[in-house]
Amino acid sequence: MRSDFDFSPYYRATIGFDRVFDLLDSVASQGGPSGYPPYNIEKTGEDAYRIVMAVAGFTEAELNITQKENELLISGHSHPSAQEKEYLYRGIAGRDFERRFQLADYVKVMGARLADGMLSIDLERELPEDKKARAIRIEAESGQRAITQ
Repeated sequence: MRSDFDFSPYYRATIGFDRVFDLLDSVASQGGPSGYPPYNIEKTGEDAYRIVMAVAGFTEAELNITQKENELLISGHSHPSAQEKEYLYRGIAGRDFERRFQLADYVKVMGARLADGMLSIDLERELPEDKKARAIRIEAESGQRAITQ
């Protein structure tokens, strides 16, 4: 499924934003979300976030979290139980899944924990010192006094 949004007017008026438009196009073309497993994205601080995913029935060994560059991949692969069960009703989905999230630059995974069927993944944006705003001192030309008000 391709995005119905046309980015060409923005390409004509911007330089160096190709990656942003490619990212928007790829996210829009990923197809509709399956809704499984359900998740929340929380803002926990100025540069801190948390993804909370309902993964009832999965153990730590059946879950994988991988960050490669600006993509976070969370997957679950359930192992079939040694004892086959006969279900009269099965409302707890235990099927395999993959969820992908596109991360902004400098966002990295700080940790993950599984408790009570909820997988929590903490993320934080850590700007390098050379990318942070800094004050520039203004010097007056020699022989002239700096004017202060």
